[in-house]
Amino acid sequence: MIYAAIVAGGTGSRMGLDIPKQFLMLGDRQVLVRTAERFLACGEIDMVYVGVHAEWVQKFGEMCAEYGLDGSKLRIIEGGKDRTETVFRIVERIRLDNGITEEDIILTHDGVRPFVSRREIIDSIIAMKEQDGVTVSIPSTDTLLFSEDGSRIDSVPERAKLFRAQTPQTFRLAKLDIAYRSLTDEQKSRLTDTASVFISAGLPVGLIRGSERNIKLTTPTDLTIAEMLLEEDQLWTRNTSH
Repeated sequence: MIYAAIVAGGTGSRMGLDIPKQFLMLGDRQVLVRTAERFLACGEIDMVYVGVHAEWVQKFGEMCAEYGLDGSKLRIIEGGKDRTETVFRIVERIRLDNGITEEDIILTHDGVRPFVSRREIIDSIIAMKEQDGVTVSIPSTDTLLFSEDGSRIDSVPERAKLFRAQTPQTFRLAKLDIAYRSLTDEQKSRLTDTASVFISAGLPVGLIRGSERNIKLTTPTDLTIAEMLLEEDQLWTRNTSH
């Protein structure tokens, strides 16, 4: 089985809004609805799990019904206190629903990345024929600075060796489950993505070519960019339909 695990349990504090950013409108529907649609439209994926804050489980279900998302492939569950816990609540739900086999694959994805492409999803799945873990990424175009205290530069890493992590991040489900269980509570609390779980357990993670369009909506500026990307997509669709 191939599963998608969409992580959307955040409260949107960095947007400074009362509503979580994944439930903001992007065009005629919510950001998270658009993200879920990308994975539901991919026939290679057998089931899509979405982890949201407890207060939004029912509301998101109603949103999905309103826009006609395929309920037979969709499961909405209560997320955890952070990203990593939400992923592994989804893993536990998969275990309860279907069990976990050595062949199972899971694609973990940020709910606020609504422009993930089919190419990125399929490339991730294909890569699992030879690897146990991969992440979509793009080369860093900025020079990054390392600082211990945030007030002065301690070092400047070589830009050619730096990449920006995106999602989906894709893994053999059984190995991801084992990797998570091998971590201490302290390790779990400081990990910021699922690839870090694999790496912390000593397992390799390969790189898949991503896209500048696969942005993560974190700030108001990101939302403005997303609206421009959506308009660009809609213009392309109109032009190719004639």
